[in-house]
Amino acid sequence: MDNEAVTAHRMVELPERTKEFLSKLDEDDIDNLEDAIKFYGTVRTMGHVFKWMAITILAVIVGIASLYENSLKIWGWFHR
Repeated sequence: MDNEAVTAHRMVELPERTKEFLSKLDEDDIDNLEDAIKFYGTVRTMGHVFKWMAITILAVIVGIASLYENSLKIWGWFHR
């Protein structure tokens, strides 16, 4: 699609269903769609953040448990 074209000429290339949908939108609907797009991007970003945060927390817990277990082994070697 030619982004430099005048808006009326850009819509000619769209499918009929899309043209119908867009022609029925009023200002509030357009604002809501813009907000929904921003919200979706935010939710995706937060999903990635929480995924890596959960992986990091799990890795720290496993690392602490492993460190504790191996510390007890080393302590046992010195007190035989």
